[in-house]
Amino acid sequence: MSDEELREFLAEKKVVTCATIGPNGRPHLMPLWYAVDDLTLRGWTYAKSQKAKNLERDPRATLQVEDGELYHELRGVMMECDVAIERDADKVVNFGMALFQRFGATGEEVENMIRGQAPKRIGMTFTPTRIVSWDHRKLGGTY
Repeated sequence: MSDEELREFLAEKKVVTCATIGPNGRPHLMPLWYAVDDLTLRGWTYAKSQKAKNLERDPRATLQVEDGELYHELRGVMMECDVAIERDADKVVNFGMALFQRFGATGEEVENMIRGQAPKRIGMTFTPTRIVSWDHRKLGGTY
């Protein structure tokens, strides 16, 4: 994908698969909502989750956003990322607000719910160190 196509793709999709390294050395993959700022992705998760524990031990993740079912439709992006963890509940609120706004959920009730969850969560900022993208639609039937 071109840089413009990559940015449009990330803006269009809403779920990323987040791979971290578990305590036994194996990949731990989980879906995650994300908000996007250029090529930096942000999300939140429960502080007691395995994903959070893994990132505390090793603040690196590989993210994948994909689309398509048939081979000639497949497209996606893989991002190897350094991950910054935010634990301050007041700042974690901003992560939650960005996620819910992306899904069209706004208002006082949503903000109160996010503020109630923020003390139990961490915010995660995924900064890419390597990006690989693909778009099989461009192959024109030749593989």
